[in-house]
Amino acid sequence: MTTPVPEDGEGLSIRPAERADLLAVVRIENASFSQPWPHDAFDRFLGEPGFLVAEADGEVAGYVVADVTQQIGRALGHVKDIAVHPDHRGNGVGSRLLSRSLGVLAAHGVGTVKLEVRCSNDGAKRLYREFGFDPLRRVPEYYGDGEDAIVMIRKLG
Repeated sequence: MTTPVPEDGEGLSIRPAERADLLAVVRIENASFSQPWPHDAFDRFLGEPGFLVAEADGEVAGYVVADVTQQIGRALGHVKDIAVHPDHRGNGVGSRLLSRSLGVLAAHGVGTVKLEVRCSNDGAKRLYREFGFDPLRRVPEYYGDGEDAIVMIRKLG
């Protein structure tokens, strides 16, 4: 049974990830992906402004990991990972996380944001298109299981 997120956002808060959140984040990662990130991958992003968690009723409902790199003298944002706990999917948690992460990236001077998504992940591709991401190119065998990725980008501002 899914836990509804009220339309006005009450009951759902988005905040920077903390060390105490990592176990819940890894559990969501493992429930969401066939090739999940290990615990230490998340540990490395602690303290980054783009590592955010959504909390509902005192529990981590989802997370996003995004960072900023310099490329040819410009700040480039990269949404590296985003997932929502199965009990909270379909209630706007992913949209709220993505929206907040784009705001954080913009506040850090990012003009363009990129991400990679599995070709088979229609739900994620739909979400990203709703947020103005456009497909840029296909990367053959990007994932360890041989599946291709689609690189998507979006201009900010």
